[in-house]
Amino acid sequence: MKRMQAGFSIITAIFLIVVLAALGAFAVSMFRVQQAAAALDELGARAYQAAQAGIEWGAWQVLRGPGTCAAATGNLALPGSLSPFVVSVTCASTVHTEAGNPVTIYRLTATACNQPAGACPNPAPGADYVERQVQGMVEQ
Repeated sequence: MKRMQAGFSIITAIFLIVVLAALGAFAVSMFRVQQAAAALDELGARAYQAAQAGIEWGAWQVLRGPGTCAAATGNLALPGSLSPFVVSVTCASTVHTEAGNPVTIYRLTATACNQPAGACPNPAPGADYVERQVQGMVEQ
């Protein structure tokens, strides 16, 4: 009777080793996914800040002289931690009359991305592509 029970603990040990190895592999896989998501989240925040910088640049172009909407259109290369991003800024203007006075409204659109194809947005992006677009209006 002792001979038949001798292999039972080895089967239990092998089962526990397999289960623990599967749990370890799952934990490593989840860690990688979490790290990739955090990296993309950071890139998204930086892309948003780059787009905000594009709006500020466009507003400055418009406000430094009347009728400079065309000067507010272009691509920006940013320094520092935003250097992987290129910002494409476009401007459109409309003229309205308020209380008998002409008022020009400038609509600025800034699109920032980290893999530009000359400009943003990129029609064929890679795996880690991040893009953010911000719009703003300036009245003059």
